[in-house]
Amino acid sequence: MTAKSKRVKLSSFDVVNTLIMILIGLIMIYPFWNTVAVSFNDAQDSLRGNITLWPRVFSTYSYVSIFRNKLMLTATVNSVLRTLISTVLGVYISALIAYVLAQKALVGRKIITIYFLITMYISAGLIPTYFLMKQLHLLNSFWVYIFPGLISVYNVIVIKSFIQALPESLSEAAIVDGAGHFRTFMQIIIPCSKPVLATIALWCAVGAWNAWFDTFIYNSSDESLTTLQYEMMKLLSSAMNQGRDVNSQINSNNTMTPTSMRAAVTVVASVPILLVYPFLQKYFIKGVTLGAVKG
Repeated sequence: MTAKSKRVKLSSFDVVNTLIMILIGLIMIYPFWNTVAVSFNDAQDSLRGNITLWPRVFSTYSYVSIFRNKLMLTATVNSVLRTLISTVLGVYISALIAYVLAQKALVGRKIITIYFLITMYISAGLIPTYFLMKQLHLLNSFWVYIFPGLISVYNVIVIKSFIQALPESLSEAAIVDGAGHFRTFMQIIIPCSKPVLATIALWCAVGAWNAWFDTFIYNSSDESLTTLQYEMMKLLSSAMNQGRDVNSQINSNNTMTPTSMRAAVTVVASVPILLVYPFLQKYFIKGVTLGAVKG
């Protein structure tokens, strides 16, 4: 086979591969794009179906219904604060625990690791957890959003594997120069672990932003502690149960339907995470593969 024929074959593969990737990309993008189109379509007209790429009867009433909720501003502030605080503290504490477990000189390291792993498979259940939160005086408290999920064993294991894959000479050189473990962790380990820490930060942020069940269980009686996802869940439940949004009706011609409310809620909940993801994307794949494969 000549060099020219090899180039032609390679070029054909590139073309086919690119077309396939474009097709897969369009297939993945279409459901979200369709949801956006439905969310901007008139609620009653959406019941006819057959909305594909563009709204048939443009309307912003679905979003007006969401943001006219008097608790929406409070819920948004609480969700943003919850996401920021739990992400920063969760990543830092998980990384700190992972660094300790990655030290070969740690006495009982394997036993401690097994103890952590057991918690991934055994849970006390909802009722004992509720009473635990009550005894800790975390009911009707903002900190119930932060403390219970502060440490994820899975995140600790991923970070630990990444740290163990780093050259030991980095930490040894710092210790020889007089740095303690904490200084080594802050000035050597954290800067070298940006890919995996960015990945864990994204996971923590998505989990905190999407959470609503803990608001329902622990803080539903205090409106000042409500969260965005919980308020949108209530709006969606109201629309699905009654067929329309009776609490935020602008005029007799504007009514909500489960389809339009579900689409608008999905868009509002997804957009903030979609805006954050591009800034962390370059770290995401590298952080996951290095943290999972190497140990």
